[in-house]
Amino acid sequence: MQSALDEESIRAVPKVLLHDHLDGGVRPQTVAELAADVGNADLPATDPLALAAWFRTAADSGSLERYLETFVHTVGVMQTRAALVRVSAECALDLARDGVVYAEVRFAPELHVEHGLELSEVIDAVLAGFADGVAHAGAAPGGGHRIRIGVLLTAMRHAARSREIAELAIAYRDRGVVGFDIAGAEAGFPPTRHLDAFEYMRRENGHFTIHAGEAFGLPSIWEALQWCGADRLGHGVRIVDDITVEGNGTATLGRLAAYVRDTRVPLEMCPSSNVQTGAVSSIGEHPIGLLRRLGFRVTVNTDNRLMSDCSMTSEMLALVEAFGYGWSDLQWLTVNAMKSAFIPFDERLTLINDVIKPAYAALIDEPNRIEIR
Repeated sequence: MQSALDEESIRAVPKVLLHDHLDGGVRPQTVAELAADVGNADLPATDPLALAAWFRTAADSGSLERYLETFVHTVGVMQTRAALVRVSAECALDLARDGVVYAEVRFAPELHVEHGLELSEVIDAVLAGFADGVAHAGAAPGGGHRIRIGVLLTAMRHAARSREIAELAIAYRDRGVVGFDIAGAEAGFPPTRHLDAFEYMRRENGHFTIHAGEAFGLPSIWEALQWCGADRLGHGVRIVDDITVEGNGTATLGRLAAYVRDTRVPLEMCPSSNVQTGAVSSIGEHPIGLLRRLGFRVTVNTDNRLMSDCSMTSEMLALVEAFGYGWSDLQWLTVNAMKSAFIPFDERLTLINDVIKPAYAALIDEPNRIEIR
């Protein structure tokens, strides 16, 4: 008989996270304490519980632009080496305790230079913090929680430093940075504005993902793939606009949707965040259900754990409750993510075969089930 899927059992299984923002996952207590250290009088609350509630409420705006405004309070306290080390170390610990065995965490170095740090100093601090957090997680009582973290350097799509950030992603790729990204409001800031950065990454055999198809539609996805050459799509929920579903459930894919599915473009979907920003109306109506049924390479992610008050465990549990998913579905999503990670193939395969599949094998009562990956 298949093991029950509840919060405790889901937390115990290995998870893979591809889309998580460092400045969107700061502990509320850490925000409060760092704000006190720098004399930030503009914080909306100082009590950690009240602050956590404020972030969640403020992010529930139905607008990506308003959602992004909450980051002024997290980025504002992440302007020193000590703060960046602390936030990164805590991120690693929190993810490991949630059962994440591999994570790609992204941040924008250009947002952390207000107090005089150079871009390289920002990156060095974050990498040092992750190293500390990974070490502490592995040394925890009871055998610890092993996790590997790859860093994605993000450029802001409304700014003009993307080529510079891309060059840093390549310069640091043997020191923990695994790829490049652009983020920020989509409307009015198409990915082709940063074509030089993407062409540089491709010439250097680098990996990159692009936020596309979250608050803007199919043109953003098309540009990210066909002009910029993205390896993955951050969110990509609006690909559903190119799919027609008949009353009997039959689905017809448009040219772009068919391309995304047939070429196995990974979609970094973030259910709770997508509801908050108005990209979808509810978890139950999230396109991940349809796209999983049609064989797209969908993955499940947290996006911003503070703003969405979520974890990988809670996101998976929400999908179980919304779509009736079982352990085989959660394994499918996890393997999809691990296959799509920006680390070497042999390292991905080792995590799949030695960590992920053995853990799920004890829970799945359908050992011979064949899945489209």
